[in-house]
Amino acid sequence: MVDAPGGQVGMRFIFVHGTGVRRERHEKLADLISTGLRARLPTAELVPVYWGDAHGAGLSAGGASIPGADRVRGAESGGTPLDEETAAWALLLADPLCELRVLAECAAGAEDELEVPGVRGAGGQVTDHLGELTSDLPPAGELAPLLRATGLAGSYPSAVEQVAASAEFADACDAVSDAAGVSELVSATARAVVAGALGGAGDEAWCTGDERDKLVDLVVAGLGGTGRFPGGRAAAVLGALALRLTTQPALDHWRTPLTTRAVPALGDILRYQARGRPLRDHLERVITSSPEPVVVIGHSLGGIALVDLYALAAIGQTATPRPHLLVTVGSQAPFLHELGALTGLPPTAGLPPGFPRWLNIYDRKDLLAYRAEPVFPGDSRVTDHEVSSRQPFPLSHSAYWKLDAVYHRIAEETEAST
Repeated sequence: MVDAPGGQVGMRFIFVHGTGVRRERHEKLADLISTGLRARLPTAELVPVYWGDAHGAGLSAGGASIPGADRVRGAESGGTPLDEETAAWALLLADPLCELRVLAECAAGAEDELEVPGVRGAGGQVTDHLGELTSDLPPAGELAPLLRATGLAGSYPSAVEQVAASAEFADACDAVSDAAGVSELVSATARAVVAGALGGAGDEAWCTGDERDKLVDLVVAGLGGTGRFPGGRAAAVLGALALRLTTQPALDHWRTPLTTRAVPALGDILRYQARGRPLRDHLERVITSSPEPVVVIGHSLGGIALVDLYALAAIGQTATPRPHLLVTVGSQAPFLHELGALTGLPPTAGLPPGFPRWLNIYDRKDLLAYRAEPVFPGDSRVTDHEVSSRQPFPLSHSAYWKLDAVYHRIAEETEAST
């Protein structure tokens, strides 16, 4: 424990980042987590541990080993369908213009007979408003701060320009002819812009489903609308199509970014599995240097390294002091133990007697997050806690740190352990 102003007792939190994080992003992430912890625990002190440069991976051949690196979309295959909303956004992330394309087809098929040659279509006003959105963001209002808070400020302007210049948008504007059609066009255009901004930001986006929906609402307002348009023809077709897809098309779409632009998301894990001791030694030095017990938080690969470290300490192979609480977030440690690939524990072994209390936080839409309780049945030290960012993978893997539920549960478990 650390002494805090006013006689309060504070807690030191050590945070170990996960795969794909390098210096600039780590600094932003540490600020975000420190703010989230202090909102629940005002005297919390965060000690971030950066390891990306020294212990992270890179592609020595520039990604030449990746099959289909020049193709984003993969073939469809069978599997368990995503829920409709998440699946629809997975489609939009892969192809931000797909809903506009569907809308143009639906509207043209229903309203061809209403067109008057030489008369500007009802969608012309949306074209005008979208053109205005390509200019610099106004300093007043909610949009600019929300774009900055979600990491989309850099990708948003180009997303607007790409939608405005697309044939899909022009066709949809030409096809609509009444007020209902314009309302549906506004909603589809706003979703295309937000999806383009999310896709452009990639793993730099920290955005929950609620924030994403708020961004759509703000863009709708900028386009002259009054809210998202429920029950539209294009949205219904898109939802039905999305439910036919499985997680595999999304995985195929993200394969190249995960192994080139975001190579450490895979490479860091593989490097750790082959040469993990230097990272564990680094963590042990940082943790041992703390003058009092701490709460340790590990995201993704950071959680694997911490589970290994404390398992090895519990069986006497290291002298790492036991923390008040171990927290893993979006971690693969339970899955690796099922595979018999966790360094700190023999295959099928339970947690050793000296292992700390373990809170494991996961989002089922995060394909890199796994449950721990079923892997260690009957062990009262292990607690799973499910959260939901309402985002498809891979955005769900980064969105934890914008969720109040994550900090709330960490605070609850911290207070219970001290």
